[in-house]
Order: sequence, then structure tokens, then C-alpha cells
Amino acid sequence: MSKPHILIVDDRHDIFLSTSFVLEDNGYFPIEANSPEQAKDIIKQQSIDVILLDMNYSLDITSGEEGIAFLAWLSDSEFNIPVVAMTAWANVSLAVKAMQLGAAEFIEKPWKNQRLLQIIKQQLALSNLQVQNQKLQQRLEPEVKHGYEWRSPCMLELLEHIENVAKADVNILLTGENGTGKSLLAEKIHSLSSNHSGPLISVNMGAVAENLFESEMFGHKKGAFTDAKSSRIGRLELANGGTLFLDEIANTPLSQQVKLLRVLESGEFEVLGSSQTLKMNTRVICATNGNLAKLIAEEKFREDLFYRLNTLEFRVPSLRERQLDIIPLAEFFINKFIKKYQKPPITLSALAQDKLSTYHWPGNIRELSHLMERAVLLAKSTELTEYDLPLQTLASNDDVPMMTLEQAERKLIKQALERTSSNMSQAAKLLGLTKSSLYRRLEKYEDIQK
Repeated sequence: MSKPHILIVDDRHDIFLSTSFVLEDNGYFPIEANSPEQAKDIIKQQSIDVILLDMNYSLDITSGEEGIAFLAWLSDSEFNIPVVAMTAWANVSLAVKAMQLGAAEFIEKPWKNQRLLQIIKQQLALSNLQVQNQKLQQRLEPEVKHGYEWRSPCMLELLEHIENVAKADVNILLTGENGTGKSLLAEKIHSLSSNHSGPLISVNMGAVAENLFESEMFGHKKGAFTDAKSSRIGRLELANGGTLFLDEIANTPLSQQVKLLRVLESGEFEVLGSSQTLKMNTRVICATNGNLAKLIAEEKFREDLFYRLNTLEFRVPSLRERQLDIIPLAEFFINKFIKKYQKPPITLSALAQDKLSTYHWPGNIRELSHLMERAVLLAKSTELTEYDLPLQTLASNDDVPMMTLEQAERKLIKQALERTSSNMSQAAKLLGLTKSSLYRRLEKYEDIQK
């Protein structure tokens, strides 16, 4: 097995030498870059597992702007590499900005070697977890399949409607935000339908290339076109006698929508390269997070196809609408992941529960699942606190521009002290600082604690 490659981006060669000794002794392969520009060239040429990024270079030694510019470039690039930002001039504003641009950790020079090694180990583990998640991209919703009973009235009402119509052989359209569990509901509808013994075939319409649409949906015979070196069974034929689930239906190319409409209207289709007409004996369920009414108005989605698909339409509530389910579902995921990672029992503190309950959950159930998996993976005790749950907070677009960096730093320190009842250790942890760094800032802003 090859050693993980750690890219050290720092204009001081002595920093690279001292860090590389520690890394090599612990089974890592260090690589040096003396500037962000050189780092970009290295990243393009070879595989990097973790980046240790100094925030300050020749432009100046305090602002961190060069480090920030590199993080912005990396976040817009195709590369998905965890970054540990490091600087001898740590401050709250720079730390917050670095985190917002994707830095996974923020460490202040000089650091303790064990702390640095622990951070690298964690980031490698999380990176592996992210790769596993990416392999499931075609399935937008997490698997909350068995063992969880919904509690929120809006969800119980939806489930009742679904149970009432599941046996009717009609097309169903599921709408709602990403990550709300639409594919899970499609599975439930199939399991309750009269053709539950048949297959459930899922197609992510947003992932089907336009030039492969007919081959993917209808199948093709060997020699039907230049690259058809073997025959392929289409999704419609695979779903015969069962259910066809068309996810992200709004992303179907306009040029292909008419072909799908023709099949749904006639119940017949032909395999590419064959003159034989096949009958469609399939229940169709579609799902989308798009605004179909708007797309129809913009002539990006056919109105006649919309009416063919939505004999019955159900909106799946967002997670923030299912308040009674947030904590039980979080605990459900915790129990799932402690078994997966062979961890001891883990509970949620009262403040952690408050944080989960008041969060806006833009990523819905999928976001909650990934958050709990990360928290369990990194758990250092048998109780998860609010500090173990890194959530994005809603803020107005002009919050940051309307204050100076000094004002923002004052505000963040004050908020941290208020939230922790002036517990210095907890406040420093919340801000991503050492306790001594926090004390230095309190000396600078004497009026904060008055």
C-alpha cells in the first residue's frame, strides 16, 4: 500500500524539513511547495491526500490573503483534497474565512506534533468516507430504510395517502427538496403496490447523457450503432412487471422528453436496431426537486409530459418541517454508525439537541446522516456536544460586509463567551483557538467582559 502524500505549502524550507521528519517517521510521504502557485502545479501532476497550507507568504505576513486565494481556487477546481490551514498569525476572522472556503482544520504555529498527526489521520479517514459517499451520487437520498418510524404529523399524513393509493396502477410524481427521502418513498410505494413481486428499476435522469438516452431507456441490439458491440437491455424492459423510478425527471433533455411521452401514451417501445414492438407493463414513479411549473413556463419541460406523469402528485416535506423527527432520526443514525464503526454507545447532550433542532437543514436527511456519521467517526467521548456538530448558520448576505474584521472578531468572541457562560476552554474550542490565544485577544479587547 502506498504512503499517503502530504503536500506542505510553506515558503520556509526549515518548516518543511522539521514537518517532513515527523511525517516520514509516521508513515507519510511529504512533498514540498514553497508557494501556492507551485502547489497548484503539483496538485495537477500527482495525487495528493492532504494539504498543509501556510496562510501567509511574500505579499505580507499577517493578512492570509494568499492562503485565502489558494483555498478559493481549490474550492472551484476539480480537486477534492482536505486542507489544514496553518499560520503563526492566527485570528478568528481568518479562521472563519478559511473554514468557509473549505479548510477542514486550522492549526496555529508552533504546533504539537501529536496534534498535527491526529488532524492528518482524521482528515484521511474523512476523505475516505467522502469517497464512499461520492460512489452513491446517483442516489440522492440516504437509506433510512428499516427500523425508523416517522413521528411528525406531516409525514404521517403523507404515508397514509401513499398507502391508500399504492395499489392503484397510476403514475405518481414526488416533489420536494434534495435529500428528503423521495427514493425511499418510491421504494415504499413499490412494496405496497400490486406488482411488488416485480423489479424496482431506478434511473437518475440527470446522469443519463443525451446521446445515450434511447440506449439507456429502450436498450439496443448488437450493431445498432458504431459502438454497439453487444446487446443491452433497456430500463423499460428491465422494469417490466414492476416499477420504473425516474429520479430527477426535470433534468431530462427536452429533445428526449417527447420520446418518453410517446412511450407513456402508447405503452409501447422498440429496442434500437430492432423492428419488434414491445409492450410496457410498468408502473412509473417520478421525482424531482425542480420547479416544473417554472420550467414549463420557460419551455424547458413539456406540459403534456407533466400531466402524463402526475396523475397523483405528493410533496415530500423538508426535514425542518418534521421537527418531531430531527432528534429521533439523529439518534437513529448515531446507533447505525456506532455499529458500523464499532464504537461504544454515544448520546447527544442537551445543547447538541438544541443545536440540531434549531438548524435549518438545507441538505435535509442526507445532511443529517452525513453529519452524524462524521460526528461518530471523530467522537472522543460517549457524549456528542454542540461543538462536535459543525453546522452552517444562516446569516444575511450583508452581515460580514457591514463590519470591520476587528468588529467581527469582537462579536465572535463575545458570542462564544455568552454561549459557554464564560468558560474559557469551551469558548476557545468553539472559536478554533488555543486558550492562550483567546486570553491574548481578551487582553486586546478589554471591554468584552465588562
